[in-house]
Amino acid sequence: MKANGKSVNEILTSLPEDRAEPFNKLHDVIVKNLPKGFEAAISYGGLGYVIPHSVYPAGYHCKPSEPLPFAGIASQKNSINFYHMGIYSDPKLFDWFVAEYPKHSKQKLDMGKSCVRFKKLNEIPFNLIGELMKKMSAEEWIHIYETNLKK
Repeated sequence: MKANGKSVNEILTSLPEDRAEPFNKLHDVIVKNLPKGFEAAISYGGLGYVIPHSVYPAGYHCKPSEPLPFAGIASQKNSINFYHMGIYSDPKLFDWFVAEYPKHSKQKLDMGKSCVRFKKLNEIPFNLIGELMKKMSAEEWIHIYETNLKK
């Protein structure tokens, strides 16, 4: 998920011309709907939405110098990819997202464990992504993360 740029703004302004508008719109929708406790940041070299060290000082267990990751977006070769750890770790949220997706997009859902690939950039379900971002608070994500970490 490496991106061109060392800041959120650099990533957003260094996108290929055909990706700039949908990618920036996706970023704007995510930021507008982020619950308190999350922020946009560089996460593992890409554009992420994280719980910063000021809220969760321990950081990510794999690399404590990194803030706790939650979501991210990346411009890949054939798609814009959206990553959301909530749909990966919470079966109810996953089921909700899968059921809602067809109501927001004509495209078949192209999804991995936490990754949703948007190959048709004019078919990104921005409203659905906005709804999804509001469904898990920072406190809920920390609880799920710590519970799974202890297993």
